[in-house]
Amino acid sequence: MSRLSRWVVRLVPDGRRDWAEALWAEADQLPPGLARLAWRASGVRFIVREARVLRLAAQALVFAVAAAWIVHVAWPGPAGNPATAVNQLNVVTLLPVLAVLPLLARWLAGPAAPGWPGRVLRYGAYAAVLALTLAKASVEPVADNPAATPLLNSDASSPVKDGMIFTWLTQSLFLLIVAVYVAAILALTARRLRVAPATLVVGAGAGLVLGVVLYAVFPLGFTNNSTNPRLPGYAIALLITLAWMLLFGGPALASSIAARRYRGQDSPERISRLRIRQAAAAGFLATAVGALMVAALGTATVALLPRSAWLLHQLYPGEHLSAAAAYYRELTASVRIGHYGLILLFFPVIGLLMGSWAGAATNHGLTPGNGRPQLPPGRTPFPGPPADVQSPDL
Repeated sequence: MSRLSRWVVRLVPDGRRDWAEALWAEADQLPPGLARLAWRASGVRFIVREARVLRLAAQALVFAVAAAWIVHVAWPGPAGNPATAVNQLNVVTLLPVLAVLPLLARWLAGPAAPGWPGRVLRYGAYAAVLALTLAKASVEPVADNPAATPLLNSDASSPVKDGMIFTWLTQSLFLLIVAVYVAAILALTARRLRVAPATLVVGAGAGLVLGVVLYAVFPLGFTNNSTNPRLPGYAIALLITLAWMLLFGGPALASSIAARRYRGQDSPERISRLRIRQAAAAGFLATAVGALMVAALGTATVALLPRSAWLLHQLYPGEHLSAAAAYYRELTASVRIGHYGLILLFFPVIGLLMGSWAGAATNHGLTPGNGRPQLPPGRTPFPGPPADVQSPDL
């Protein structure tokens, strides 16, 4: 029991380990028998509740189930379809990378920061990436079907027409972008980078708003024009204007709020650097979350088109679509999902630049210590009462 206690106590986090050791040691003060056994049982229950083993086991189980389902959907396929090789590449490349990245992030950036914003952001990022991978595995065979190439006429964006080299290059770039997204979110939610929970909330909130607006405009792939068939022209124009405003104004506003809300106990110079870091993190999240959200939701919508008649009628209300017309719309949307990669590639760069600029501008007008506005040069604060004058009693 002594050896078991020393081993089990190590499962408890450092901040609670002393309490667990004291709880286990007090068992020797009880008389032998059922009383001591009941005390040790309570200690085991406490250790299990405090330890991260069960949480890690649950996370690993959920990821394993999702990965198995992706393998079940993506691995089989006709040999003549290039999408079969692309989906198999996703299985053997992306899934192991997603499994290893948390361990690598813990080694380089430390454990996950405490608080619910970091956990929600990590779980949401993994859920979006796994959903995107699963939906992409269902859409790729439709988009790369050689028998359906004549239906696309002169659409140069089709991976079939561009050749296998272009397909492999774009797919490799997609895998790299997704890995960078997950690695960046894991790093921002790690303890060593000291990103404040308020920064995560503000940045992710702005990203969710941007993702909802983008999905309302481009639910069936990303093109020069809106792909939402339900909305009239004036509504689309308003949404596109709002999307442009959120793309540039959202990161700037989120970064300014994150810089102003940050408080620290370090030196003034370090606080200034940390404020700029908070602003850059908020700007990145404001666009990265939105881009990942619209890519996952849009690809999932296109993947459900041939499987859900209800969704097809919701997108095209009042239209009687023949089988050929419905298949053509599904095929066109399947080809367009590749353009979501442009959003994934460029939007975080825009958010990072806008966030850094807005953070530097906001930090320039704040004092390093308490976040209050600085006075112009040559100005002094309003003088207080003289030292020999006492305030009257009220």
